[in-house]
Amino acid sequence: MNEEPTYTKQQLVDALVHEYDYLCHDDFDPEEDMTIGEYQDYLNTLSDEQLIGETDTDDDEGIYTLDEFMHNHS
Repeated sequence: MNEEPTYTKQQLVDALVHEYDYLCHDDFDPEEDMTIGEYQDYLNTLSDEQLIGETDTDDDEGIYTLDEFMHNHS
């Protein structure tokens, strides 16, 4: 049985900010999208469980795991 990797809140926030920057880089709409700073402030209000939910990963199904997300965005 594989043990789920554990990440600090800061590591999760940093990875999510990296993903957000990547996704918005060429398609940022200032009237719709949060700035990087606003998004980071928002993420800092979330619990670790909520941050993991924001990654949209599914360790149970093994489709796109948290470990893969962290590897791709750290």
